[in-house]
Amino acid sequence: MIIDRLREDMKTALKAGDKARLGVVRMLISELKNARIAQGDELDDAAEQKVVASYAKKRKEAVDAARDVGRDEVAEKEAFEYEVTMSYLPEQLGEDALEAIVKKHVEAASGEGNQAFGLVMKAVMAEVGSQADGRAVSALVRKLLS
Repeated sequence: MIIDRLREDMKTALKAGDKARLGVVRMLISELKNARIAQGDELDDAAEQKVVASYAKKRKEAVDAARDVGRDEVAEKEAFEYEVTMSYLPEQLGEDALEAIVKKHVEAASGEGNQAFGLVMKAVMAEVGSQADGRAVSALVRKLLS
């Protein structure tokens, strides 16, 4: 489970004096604890991955926002947090693999326009989970449906 790995990494970062990594690890542990409290029960692996993926998405958006306003030092810090967070998620799918999955679901989808888009997105995201960014999947689905 991700939480167990985070606890071990927190000990390692404490011993090494790596304050930057320690801060990210503590924040991830906090996010997982909050999700567990909100759910009222222990999180399974899929739920943990979803929480960590959500936190990674926030870090990615913060990187983009900081770069847009010219705050390079903030962007570097956020990029580091993003990279550390991504290390706890499964390997991201490559473009070719993602395109093959999307094509398979586009061919299987019945419906037109937004209905087909929704069906394909639901099926693809269920299959790939946190191995692909939702925006990338969405763009690819729109491209292949048109």
